[in-house]
Amino acid sequence: MISGVALGLAASCAAVAVFGLVTTVLGHPAGRTHALAVGVLEALLVLQAAVAGIRVLGGARPPETDTFLIYLLVSLCLLPIGLQFAQAEESRWGGAVVAVAAVATGVVVLRLLALWAGTGAGV
Repeated sequence: MISGVALGLAASCAAVAVFGLVTTVLGHPAGRTHALAVGVLEALLVLQAAVAGIRVLGGARPPETDTFLIYLLVSLCLLPIGLQFAQAEESRWGGAVVAVAAVATGVVVLRLLALWAGTGAGV
């Protein structure tokens, strides 16, 4: 894990959550801008997962490796699933669904960072 990237991801998740809530308040359904925001965030999550996976395969093992790998997988799944639900919801509440998925992803990223801190391998 790269702590700077992980913290940037958490901040980006917060920004996407705020964007989703703002569009909900304004009454706009989830659209192309939501998909773009989620896509960019997902690309960064894939990069972070690849780096973490390579480091785990290279021998850096968190104390709870299984838990770490499951969180890593969940971090990649939350936003696409949330976006699917948001786009299926054609009312204004689609943005709120994206916001919830973004908050959950941010929490997972921070939890990954906390688990990684136990490796002693640095960040």
